[in-house]
This record gives sequence, C-alpha cells and structure tokens, in this order.
Amino acid sequence: MQPTIVLVHGAFAESASWDGVIDPLVSAGHPVVAAANPLRGLASDAAAVSDLVRTIDGPVVLVAHSYGGAVITDVAADAGEIVGLVYVNGFAPEARESAFTLAGKFPGSTLGEATVRPVPRSDGTTDLYIDTDPFHDMFCPDVPAPQAAVMAATQRPATAEALYEPSGERPLWKALPSWFVFGELDRIIPAEVQRFMAKRAQAHRTIEIPGASHAVPVSHPDATAHLILEAASLHVAA
Repeated sequence: MQPTIVLVHGAFAESASWDGVIDPLVSAGHPVVAAANPLRGLASDAAAVSDLVRTIDGPVVLVAHSYGGAVITDVAADAGEIVGLVYVNGFAPEARESAFTLAGKFPGSTLGEATVRPVPRSDGTTDLYIDTDPFHDMFCPDVPAPQAAVMAATQRPATAEALYEPSGERPLWKALPSWFVFGELDRIIPAEVQRFMAKRAQAHRTIEIPGASHAVPVSHPDATAHLILEAASLHVAA
C-alpha cells in the first residue's frame, strides 16, 4: 500500500502553500491530505493532527513546514502507522524546546517585535501576523511579488502561546527516520538552525537549496515533492 502523505502547514501560511507539491505526489499514486493546522497551541495542534492520522488506514508519511514541524514532532507515536517525517524549513524540537527558542539559537531570524503584528484575542491569547510590508522580503523573497502579496493577505496567524510552548517529552524524530529540506537564505528559521536540527535528528537525508527562502514548498515545490517521494519510497522498498 502506498503511504498517505499528510502535509501540515506552519504559521503565517495555510494549506494552499502545498498546492505545487500535491500534484507530483498524487501523480506518483499517493493519497494526500493537506491538514488544517489550528495554530492555537503546540499540544492541542499535535492532538488535532494525531486525530486526523487515526482516521487513515495504512502507512503515513508526515510532512511539515515551519511551525508545523514542531507539531508533527509531537504527534502521538501510536496515532497510526507513521513511517517517516519530512521537515520542510521545519522545526524539529527536542523535548521542552519551543519554536521561538530554536529560531533564536543562531543569528539570522528576522522574526520579532519589529516585524510581527500582535492581535490580542478575547480568550486571552495573542495572534501573531507578519506585517504586510516586510512579508515578501522576510518570508518568500524568491516568490514573485504578486504571489507574495496573496500569501501575506491569506496568512493564518499562530498564537504567541503556540510558538513559545515547550515541545513534548517524546520527539517523534527520535523514533522514526527523518528527511530535511530547507533554504540557504531562510530569514525565519536560519539555515544554521536547520543544519543543527537535521544533524541532531540523524536525518536520513538533508538538502539545502542555494538561494532559497523560508517558503520552499512554494518556491521549490518539485524539490520538496522529490524528497517526500524519497521518504515514501523507502517504506515501499522495505
């Protein structure tokens, strides 16, 4: 049975960020689900994805972008037949690490008070958006300006609480094979952070795309799909 590919978007994005990746996966015969990541809290977001995985028969490859990487790291190991993890410019935290902690581990992230617009909510949480003016330069400078404008307008906020919430005690990358792909010029999660996480996870394969931004699923969908298919094929070959 071909693995089902579950795609988990990150903060400041939404499921359409996977549009260019989905066609090659479907053409290769894989069922694909682009999950709606709630972006409300790390533990609750991971529980939501775990619930989705429980409805899927057969093997599953979890793929995540940005904050979504922290989410798949905390998915319940027994949620389904999870056979691999693919981090696309994604956080792969150790136990008790947060996304913001990792983003600041090495210099280079432009995400901060000067570039983020907070929106206090009535439930006591705070939504965070990237300001429209710096969005293109920060998030996706290798995407055409008109497309970047749409991405900025349709971005879904994550709560500050989610981005600061410590990861769980059992990172899934310690138990499963992982693959990493990221942009050399990522201004959200610096490349040095991603190299560190890939090495720590003993990644099966790591690809650093020269000149690429944080938005690799959008700007380099073929490279992203190729690595996902490699991860899926390892299970099929086994």
